[in-house]
Amino acid sequence: MKLKAQIMGEDDVKRVLVRISHEIIEKNHGTDNICLIGIKTRGIPLAYRIAQNIKAIANTDIDVGKLDITLYRDDLTKIDKDPVVSDTDVPFSVEGKTVILVDDVIFTGRTARAALDAVMQLGRPARVQLAILIDRGHSELPIKATYVGKNIPTSLNEIVSVRLTEHDGTTNVSIYEK
Repeated sequence: MKLKAQIMGEDDVKRVLVRISHEIIEKNHGTDNICLIGIKTRGIPLAYRIAQNIKAIANTDIDVGKLDITLYRDDLTKIDKDPVVSDTDVPFSVEGKTVILVDDVIFTGRTARAALDAVMQLGRPARVQLAILIDRGHSELPIKATYVGKNIPTSLNEIVSVRLTEHDGTTNVSIYEK
């Protein structure tokens, strides 16, 4: 892979997540009855960062869970014959809540669809919203993010790489050519 461009640095990611946090509070008329569920892998630290921002803005703690969608993917057999599943950790009820799914990149929409299936196995939320750091287009399903950090139109020959300190030692967003 060849680096084409770095499109966001650490400060850019922080700024976008603060904006998304404000939008979540505004759209939901506060923080009552909302929870965040990060989609493995990089959606989890993003969800925690948004929860920290909401705490700083509204002085309210938000429940945060972790969601592994491996078994809900529609391409499971293409990925691995024996997929490794880590535990989903949602230590609170989603019944009647506004569940905000958080992920790093939306590409085809299939990960978001799998996450919706997984959340419905946990209970019946009042509504589900989707917060995405990067929307790169190319949706194959009628799924659209509620909150988008940045829209980055890409070609199918490009890869959007989100790196977060919690997993990668640094925070940035880059585009690579295949």
